[in-house]
Amino acid sequence: MAEVIVYATHACGYCRRALALLQQKNVAAQVIWVDQQPQRRAEMVQRAGGRRTVPQIFIAQRHVGGCDDLLALERRGELDLLLQS
Repeated sequence: MAEVIVYATHACGYCRRALALLQQKNVAAQVIWVDQQPQRRAEMVQRAGGRRTVPQIFIAQRHVGGCDDLLALERRGELDLLLQS
């Protein structure tokens, strides 16, 4: 299974939704809590091409985007293929 990294905050409903979908698929995502580690937010922004909102999701080193992007991959049937890469 591909490595999944999610930059998130505890107060973010979109973060919870994205993490719930990944958990539903039995994906053990590495979560970087930028509200607890604010120095990691700059890392997230740089890796995400300037995006500052959470979540920012990476699968197999590929920037997927946020929660809506993850859900769109799922609706198109592409998420499982990406997770298997």
